[in-house]
Amino acid sequence: MMTVSLDPRRRIEQVLFDRHAVPHLKPAEWLLDLLRYPYALVRDLLTGELNLRAMGLVYTTLLSLVPLVAFAFAVLKGLGVHRDLEPLLYEFLRPIGERAGELTAQMMSFVENLRGGVLGSLGLAFLLYTVVATIQKLEGAFNFAWHVERPRSLMRRISEYLSLMVIGPVFLVIAFGLLGAVASHETMRWLTNHEPLGTIIRTLGAAGPYLFVTGVFTFLYVFIPNTRVRLKAALAGGVTAGVLWAMSGAIFAQIVAASTRMVAIYAGFAIFLSALVWIYLSWLILLIGAQLSFYVQNPRYLRAGQEPVRLTSCLRERLALTVMLLIARSFVAGSPAWRLRALAERLEVPGSALATVIESLEKAGLVTTTEDEDVLPARDLESIGLHDILNAVRDERQYETWLLWRARTEPDADAIAGNIESAIREQTAGHTLRELAGQPAP
Repeated sequence: MMTVSLDPRRRIEQVLFDRHAVPHLKPAEWLLDLLRYPYALVRDLLTGELNLRAMGLVYTTLLSLVPLVAFAFAVLKGLGVHRDLEPLLYEFLRPIGERAGELTAQMMSFVENLRGGVLGSLGLAFLLYTVVATIQKLEGAFNFAWHVERPRSLMRRISEYLSLMVIGPVFLVIAFGLLGAVASHETMRWLTNHEPLGTIIRTLGAAGPYLFVTGVFTFLYVFIPNTRVRLKAALAGGVTAGVLWAMSGAIFAQIVAASTRMVAIYAGFAIFLSALVWIYLSWLILLIGAQLSFYVQNPRYLRAGQEPVRLTSCLRERLALTVMLLIARSFVAGSPAWRLRALAERLEVPGSALATVIESLEKAGLVTTTEDEDVLPARDLESIGLHDILNAVRDERQYETWLLWRARTEPDADAIAGNIESAIREQTAGHTLRELAGQPAP
């Protein structure tokens, strides 16, 4: 019997995901389950999409880093702690080597020169735009990792982004201030001088910045994606990204220190080149953590990864009927309206796939989406027939060109298709969404 050899990728996937194909590895199932996650992350990196988005964030960072620091500087200046922002910036740039202090000083000099009277209204508007655009681009990258098709609405972007930009710098400075106050307290000094407490405290002190970075990453994974992220998934991504960031920072600093050729070739530009590479690595690590948090919360997508999710016609019809039923029941009961991300979680389908169904229902005038992203019936439930719902997702003219829609098919095939359509119309004739919603839930 002839056997077909599989390419290495398919062989690895068979071992990791097809348990029936490799029964002799059953005792190591727990290890195979664990190895699925690094395999999925490496595969996603090799496809290039995460790399491209990290590069796009680097470009945005070049435009917005100084405005971001300037905005935080303005917020903290009112509290009299604006100079505390400089050590935070230095900590981020420290892996680029000895000249990190010089680059930090230059950036702080730029920030201090950004005065409202000098910039004018147009300059301040551009500053605010670059800050908002950076967070919006980051949300887009996180939504890609989470298979979320629809971003936040305009009003939610303005309110939530501004809240993040105002509260974030204050939180960072307060947190570092509290850590410094605790470290300098007399009780802490006494504990440090007594073993084994001294060793434990020094170890925690050395790990403190990395634990803080892990906490910040975890918060971003919960807050930024336009979907509900469980704390367990966000924490898994945050811990992994924090460890990768710490390891890559140490390795990158050693590489920069040993790269005398780069300094000789690029001269004064070497520091900026190092900063660009480090910013790229930082964004890439952040996106890897976001992708991991998605897989932890949705392990069934480990094999498919970022491949587009294509719904069958049958599943589209079932999802459309289910979505309309859930929306109608909530509307009749006076319960809070459903949102797209809540519907996707309830139906256990990616938001990007469900968004196409919602879009078809919106085009047919059956549902409407509010500014708060609530999905509501667009008209009275009595006037929405079940056949209208099916037509909304079955009309080929929404997805095919007019040429394919008018394809020259065989009469016998058309007759069979017509009979099927007539049977569907007969079964749904006279039945409305109000009638369906009045039935008790199974």
